[in-house]
Amino acid sequence: MGFHPKMLMIIITLFEIFCSSLSDTSGNASFDQNYYITWGQNRVLFFRNKREVQLSLDQYSGGGFASKAYYGSGFFQMRIKLPARDSSGVVTAFYLNLNGGVHDELDFEFLGNRPGRSIILQTNVFANGLGGREQRTLLWFFIDDIPIRVYKNDVVTGRIGYPHRALQVVVSLWDGSNWATDGGKSKANWSNAPFQAHFQDFNIDGCPSNPNSPNKDCYSTKYWWNKKKYWHLNHRQMRDYENVRRKYMNYDYCTDRNRYPVAPPECHDV
Repeated sequence: MGFHPKMLMIIITLFEIFCSSLSDTSGNASFDQNYYITWGQNRVLFFRNKREVQLSLDQYSGGGFASKAYYGSGFFQMRIKLPARDSSGVVTAFYLNLNGGVHDELDFEFLGNRPGRSIILQTNVFANGLGGREQRTLLWFFIDDIPIRVYKNDVVTGRIGYPHRALQVVVSLWDGSNWATDGGKSKANWSNAPFQAHFQDFNIDGCPSNPNSPNKDCYSTKYWWNKKKYWHLNHRQMRDYENVRRKYMNYDYCTDRNRYPVAPPECHDV
């Protein structure tokens, strides 16, 4: 995910998901270099000299971790193996967030499902306190480097820069039985617990910034993700993006007339 103060859109790209065994991590950073456990300490296990983390979820608790630093711009990714078997009601989340003050947030929520059914990726964006921008995409194989969402913040808030304050990287595994699968009809089957998700690649290619005192250096084109070529999708990426919307998207807030009788302004510019 790349950000720039003059950027006209935010490009959210699906990161790697391994449905079988995880391969060796592509980065060298260990967990402790950039992250710390935020909750569920007794449901966190480390492997490979802390270059792989397992989060577990049972009927009592899940677990999570977050980046030590906040970032004003950057490229963020993680390698994730989702829970196996019947994972109805289980949510594996990777997102950028800031608690307190102006609410900016970028969500990737992998919604577990019953055996034989596709995992659903729900994305959502909060900009300047305004959310309710969910889209849901059925996942397929060989999905890396495929753009799945474009969000034009200037249309929504009248401000081009995003995020408005530095954000923290957050990861969690938790029980979303009341909403995540079939609108809450398919709950977590605790006889399959503990549900386990694995994570690798703890490098963060970002510009650290204090949320209350923005680091203006984060806007510099010395960072590769701020260069103009990344402000827009190229022709190949646009083709892939349109293909995903046509074949795999199964919910879009822009077309939900029960929630939005009049579509939000950015929906007219997709």
